[in-house]
Amino acid sequence: METIGKRIAEIRKQKGLTQEEVAEIARINLRTLQRIEKEETEPRGNSLKGICEALEINIEDLVDYGKTEDRTYLVYMHLSVMSSVVIPLGNIILPLILWLNKRDRIVSVAGQGKNILNFQIFWTVCFYLLIFAFAFCKIMHYPFNPFLFVGLLIGVGTFNFLYPVYAAVRVSRGSVKNFWPAPIKFIK
Repeated sequence: METIGKRIAEIRKQKGLTQEEVAEIARINLRTLQRIEKEETEPRGNSLKGICEALEINIEDLVDYGKTEDRTYLVYMHLSVMSSVVIPLGNIILPLILWLNKRDRIVSVAGQGKNILNFQIFWTVCFYLLIFAFAFCKIMHYPFNPFLFVGLLIGVGTFNFLYPVYAAVRVSRGSVKNFWPAPIKFIK
């Protein structure tokens, strides 16, 4: 499991902040933050609260008390998106069930699940809008290329079927990050 110091450093770098900026916002000594990131000490009390405020995260997101690490569950959660082939809206329903079931018990499930669900909701809305646009153009006899619509639907559908495999393989190899681009955050 990743230590608090490493997670603080990782989140700080992801947000593009320097140690000086975080220390100033958190109202702690720069040397204290450096020692925390080098794992020479653990942040406690006001230091931990200040660092979390500076990084704009919750303490619970940083400290995983009582959580276990289970990459296999994360792999299944990524692959559950493929259920949309068999179950309508399965790409949302099954990941939602898996996310709600273990988000408080397994490391990274909360973040990964939100990321997957946000993308899948966005993807589903776009996919069904394409289908409705195709049907509308067909009913209204608008001039359009049906091969373009069908090709677009097949391309988008194929992406959403194959990309979970890529994400699952990366997770099984130890790379746990947000793989799914989520232009709109439906779940925060």
